[in-house]
Amino acid sequence: MTTATEPRKGRSRSAPKSSATTAKKRPVTEKVKSAPSVTSRTSSASNAALLARREAAVARGVASAAPVFADRAENAELWDVEGNRFIDFAGGIAVLNTGHRHPDVIAAAKAQEDRFTHTSFQVVPYEPYVALAEKLNALAPGDFPKKSLLVTTGAEAVENAVKIARAATGRPGVIAFTAGYHGRTLLTLGLTGKVSPYKRDVGPFPTDLYRVPFPSQRDGITVADSIRALETLFLTDAQPDRVAAIILEPVLGEGGYHPVPAELFQALRAICDREGILLISDEIQAGFGRTGTWFAVEHSGVAPDLITVAKSMAGGYPIAGVVGRADVMDAMAPGGLGGTYGGNPVACAAALAAIEAIESEGLLARSTSMGEAMRARFADMGARVAPYRMWDIRGIGAMLAVEFVTDFETATPDAALTKAVVAHALKRGLILLACGMHGNAVRIMVPLTASDAIIDEGMAIFEAALAAAMADQAAS
Repeated sequence: MTTATEPRKGRSRSAPKSSATTAKKRPVTEKVKSAPSVTSRTSSASNAALLARREAAVARGVASAAPVFADRAENAELWDVEGNRFIDFAGGIAVLNTGHRHPDVIAAAKAQEDRFTHTSFQVVPYEPYVALAEKLNALAPGDFPKKSLLVTTGAEAVENAVKIARAATGRPGVIAFTAGYHGRTLLTLGLTGKVSPYKRDVGPFPTDLYRVPFPSQRDGITVADSIRALETLFLTDAQPDRVAAIILEPVLGEGGYHPVPAELFQALRAICDREGILLISDEIQAGFGRTGTWFAVEHSGVAPDLITVAKSMAGGYPIAGVVGRADVMDAMAPGGLGGTYGGNPVACAAALAAIEAIESEGLLARSTSMGEAMRARFADMGARVAPYRMWDIRGIGAMLAVEFVTDFETATPDAALTKAVVAHALKRGLILLACGMHGNAVRIMVPLTASDAIIDEGMAIFEAALAAAMADQAAS
């Protein structure tokens, strides 16, 4: 683990010029002061002391991936309370496409705070909410009028998308896919296709929720198999004229970063049109440039009826929403949608600034080039350091995952190796997160604003962590 240091002289937070030659020049941030030394802090500020306080005060069900406590962060770097420096490849679970503390996002939020922080849009409305809705309507795919709703969390966005779909169609049923993740509220858990740790011991879940298998090379499930299963579902359990919506992530998040094949999206669009069902693309993790487009569904050429958004929309501020066909979004009567904090004005201002940064800094193109470079680096690394263990390198743009197995012949998931890689990386100053139904994939969510030097440093740490994990297995 490396110690905190000041950023290299002259380093800008912005992506390298080569990634977007037409991008507006981003201001160089002021030099960040080194983290205070451990000796200048009280003992309660150490990681160990804070862990003890956390264990005593925080519910056990709230897990933390890293046993260190954040003190400050800048772009793709983070320092803990003891002054240790980390490169952040987790991005707050894909929230920080524009990096920690993007200067324009912070400035916009502070400017809004100087005016007011809350009125509740349902009591006294304000322009930032309207402006963000206008922006989302313009960005979302589909040649039809659109409207938007703003809420606070991703699960809340999915809940509201289902409410809207049911109101618009007069139907109760919703169909999801295995390995999909849609949230931790009871309705969204019913849609989420993974028991542990999310659904364990908290049922029963709402009714009229159905599931079909997601295409899987490992399990020998093709797109044709998934469509066949859906058509069978219509015959056996889910009467099609009682199904309001089909929902899926365009790239599975917790399920392992598996992209939805374009032909599956296209087939679902045709089936939805045939049966009068609404198609919902859950873009909460994949949206706002992570895959090289504003929304990952754009790679398929399909325009969904509704899109759920959150995470990187506001550069770290809590906000989420639903954007979709205007006639569908207007299905609920006045007062049927909303919430006390939904579309908070500070978060709206931050979101508008984050979207502007993605546009002006060429971060869509940056995502594509970053993903191509990292994919090649992982392939080389796997062949040299872990032969026949890095079974798959997948994703779109900079939304990548690497999957580890015990061997290529059986492709048995190796969660132990994956866990060891994550642990060794943290010791060396790199924050990673695992994912997948078997916990044997590492997902990459590094800020798109990270410099090439920071990415190279992070990849070098990843390689060292992989080598150490392989050595541990060989020794045991």
